[in-house]
Amino acid sequence: MEIEQKQAPLIEQFVKQASTLNGPGPALVKLIVEATSHPSLFAFSEILSVPNLLQLQGTESSVYIDLLRLFAHGTWTDYKSNAAHLPQLVPDQAVKLKQLSVLTLAEMNKVLSYDQLLKELEVANVRELEDFLINECMYVGIVKGKLNQLRRCFEVQFAAGRDLRHGQLENMMQSLTNWLDTSDNVLSVIQDKIKWAETMCEEDKKHKMEVKSHLQDVKKSVHSKLASNQFRAQQDNFFFELDGEMDSEEDLSRSKRKRSPKYYF
Repeated sequence: MEIEQKQAPLIEQFVKQASTLNGPGPALVKLIVEATSHPSLFAFSEILSVPNLLQLQGTESSVYIDLLRLFAHGTWTDYKSNAAHLPQLVPDQAVKLKQLSVLTLAEMNKVLSYDQLLKELEVANVRELEDFLINECMYVGIVKGKLNQLRRCFEVQFAAGRDLRHGQLENMMQSLTNWLDTSDNVLSVIQDKIKWAETMCEEDKKHKMEVKSHLQDVKKSVHSKLASNQFRAQQDNFFFELDGEMDSEEDLSRSKRKRSPKYYF
């Protein structure tokens, strides 16, 4: 986001300049060259949409509109393929277009091999490539990442966005729509899981209450049986003691009868 914020005043500046220039003169050509050479500008669609630039169409300078479109959406490879129909780039423009090419590659893949970068940017060797990525890309702030020399690749962590190409907005909107649909489905599944969890929680609480109630009933039953058994035991002890006393009285009575005196006449 920082790189986009830095570009905003630059874009506004070039748009205002382009809006004040009238006629297909060299002033518009100069503005396009300055914009495509500026070290901190990486978005060109707003400049390209200024109506005054249309004055270059049908003139010898119309190739500069094509050049501006190239910087808005194209790559270094695109330029090499159409170099015969485009103005020759100054060194700053060449660096800028290669920087933009790195951004385009980073949109498609977050791991860029050195071999791919060497080919796409037409860099002589790995040392020159790594210097370019460090000094002209990461230091500038358009990308963040890690140079993996062991795997010979650049691992992208962040890349600034480029101007939207024709049809790209519709594709992005469709992707967002698909993402929203997927999110709705995931949310629905999560809500079902939450309801299921709540139901299971209620059933668990109900089960615990039933178990607790059953345990209380069992405890009451056990206490009742213990009390009943204790009462019976007390009754048994009472009758046992009573029987014992009666047996003792009978024995005593018998003993007395045996020892009763005899009378002689």
